[in-house]
Amino acid sequence: MNDRAKFGSERTVVNESGIEIRPLYTARDLEESGGAQAIGQPGEFPFTRGIHSLMYRKQPWTMRQYTGFGSPSDTNERFKYLIANGQTGLNVAFDLPTQCGLDSDDALAEGEVGRVGMSVDSLRDMEVAFEGIDLERITVSLTVNGAAAILIAMYLAMAEKRGYDLKLLRGTAQNDILKEFIGRGTWVYPVEPSVKLVGDTIEYCAALAPKYSPVSVCGYHIRESGANPVQEMAYAFCIAKAYADEVKRRGLEVDEFAGRLSFNFNVFGNIFEQVAKFRAARSLWARIMKEEYGAKKPGSMWLRMIAGGGGLTFEQPEVNIVRGAYYALIAALSGAQTMALCCYDEAYTIPSEHAQRLSLRTMQLLIEEMGLTDTADPLGGSWYVETLTNQMRKAMEEAMADVDARGGIVKLVAEGAIQAEVSAQAYSMAKRIESGEFRKLGVNCYRVEEEEKHIEFHPYREEEVRAQIAGLCEVRRTRDAAAVAAGLERVEHEARANLNVMPAIMQAVKSYATVGEITTRLIGVYGRYREPIRF
Repeated sequence: MNDRAKFGSERTVVNESGIEIRPLYTARDLEESGGAQAIGQPGEFPFTRGIHSLMYRKQPWTMRQYTGFGSPSDTNERFKYLIANGQTGLNVAFDLPTQCGLDSDDALAEGEVGRVGMSVDSLRDMEVAFEGIDLERITVSLTVNGAAAILIAMYLAMAEKRGYDLKLLRGTAQNDILKEFIGRGTWVYPVEPSVKLVGDTIEYCAALAPKYSPVSVCGYHIRESGANPVQEMAYAFCIAKAYADEVKRRGLEVDEFAGRLSFNFNVFGNIFEQVAKFRAARSLWARIMKEEYGAKKPGSMWLRMIAGGGGLTFEQPEVNIVRGAYYALIAALSGAQTMALCCYDEAYTIPSEHAQRLSLRTMQLLIEEMGLTDTADPLGGSWYVETLTNQMRKAMEEAMADVDARGGIVKLVAEGAIQAEVSAQAYSMAKRIESGEFRKLGVNCYRVEEEEKHIEFHPYREEEVRAQIAGLCEVRRTRDAAAVAAGLERVEHEARANLNVMPAIMQAVKSYATVGEITTRLIGVYGRYREPIRF
């Protein structure tokens, strides 16, 4: 009897990526899906099994909790708490005014200063936030996009002022503006000048801070907005290629910058689909960089990624602790370089110290007790995983080809086409959850009515807002007004001349020009983005 036939076919199982899952996998399935040619060895092209030969056996993943709230001094205190509890990297949250290029005393910032992240107005705030933190031992990721060029400049200026050699400084900025148009919405400028600014940061860092990663392409938020796992990776790669093309047009060789491109991906969902997603993506990205861009250095072909879990629920929030543990397991089995595990209360509020420590302990548990660092790619060789990896890679290639055939990711984002597709899928998934077709524990199955939620809500303190605004006023009063004016004039002049504006922004932030002041000058040149509405 055929192996497949004896298992029967009582029901059809299709994963979120649209791939039908068979009840049993054999060597024949692997051959039919494309064979074992792309598996290779860890640390060797095409890097399906990991970008390093020994993976976590040599060095475990970086643990980088997403945190930031209130004032820079509040956030500095939480940074130090996390580091004291074993965190090995920082992932900085900025409030919405900072992300959108507004100063804390702007009328549009009212009610949002310090609410969902740290408030930063000037270089002084960056100095306070990282006071007492060793930037050589603890690498820092800045989760900011629309105002990323300014925040990168402030971070580099702060490090330089403290005596760090920018040639050796490591760190990351999200700085993926195309996914903001698709997913989150903290844009400032229209699409084309926004991409130009990303290119400015890559070009500037390649020359002056070559170990710094000025872009972390963020499929995470595309997935959270409604994309399926295949689209998450495919759209992220299309975006990364758009940034690479922007920099190549300026005359940089791929090996001058590709090794510092990084990625931020999501891990919620089916364990095997997620693991196969990342294994497929590593080999696909390596092939793209080698075959399409002519990369020669292995590091230019690496998919360097941070993985974080989404899909948290308001309902039965303690179950998010269990979800988070499985998300961390997925990230480890997938070969992530960094984990940013969501906290169980994050669907409600800024995480408490208790919740952040619990997430940190979850990641540490996998290292210390669960054997996840003993061997590279422990699921490698599974007929199911290898077949699914081949199928996911093929589906990603098809999704990328579709984007290219319709004019490319920049054009489709500018027209709102990708946004419309992702939004439609989000609506469809919401209907599936509402109907019970897609099961979500606590939401449409195993519900507990009138449950008591043990959540500590983070307070929003008006006195801290007033203190932040007072500090901003003090910076404006004591800084060198002539130096600020000169820096801002240079920013505007070089933007109008279509030059790389990063040197001018560096000059401006060193004079303590504010996020809002610099943004206003750039808006005067580039204009503001207006979202296209599609029905």
